Amino acid sequence: MRPRDEPEPAWAADAIAGGVRGADPGEIPRTVCLVAVRLLPVTCAGVSLCGDGMLVPLSASDQRAAYLMEIQATLGEGPCLHAARTGAPVIAADLAGRDADRWPVFAQQATAAGVRAVYALPLGDDSGCVGTLDLYRDSPGGLSARELHTAYLMAGVMTVALMALPADEENASRLADGPWLSELATEHDEVYQAVGMIMAQLGVGSDEALARLRGRAFARGTTVLDVAHDVVTHRERFEGH
Repeated sequence: MRPRDEPEPAWAADAIAGGVRGADPGEIPRTVCLVAVRLLPVTCAGVSLCGDGMLVPLSASDQRAAYLMEIQATLGEGPCLHAARTGAPVIAADLAGRDADRWPVFAQQATAAGVRAVYALPLGDDSGCVGTLDLYRDSPGGLSARELHTAYLMAGVMTVALMALPADEENASRLADGPWLSELATEHDEVYQAVGMIMAQLGVGSDEALARLRGRAFARGTTVLDVAHDVVTHRERFEGH
């Protein structure tokens, strides 16, 4: 096996293809994350879906990557959201140094979790960005040209997995009914519902309602999805000041 920090492009493509070969659609996000950790000098990896200013974690290589994605979803800031909004890759090589001021609260939370660098690659095509592939490292530094090429190959595989039409009815059924999509749809719907309810309760616009939702989640040390669920089920109410 070649050193994982400098894989040749052809070898990297073969390794990625081998990693996802035979995987069901629902297994591909986590599989790509695990392959990324094996091929690149990164500690953990995650995949997030995004839309309308919201980010929903899809899959992760481990609990730390999942935690970092939840932080960004709750804060409404971070390299993943920045990459999703701009459609351009984000390289944050030192969250405790030169990149600390780009997303101050996220940088503080990430470094406290032992992460010093983040590389977020947008997923999608010319029609728009549907999510990001997020790579995290416990030491500062960037990626070499070959490593970036490998990361882009993985982002391409992930984009195809998320956007390509299934080849047959059997796969279409598995893709449409898979728990990884149905659960995401439910979570997204609850956030939208909660934002609408907060708008009505406070008489504010959608941006402020989402900001209030995120603020309460951060203040309580929980996630936006948790607070949204409480709002939708009438266990949580936002009162005007």
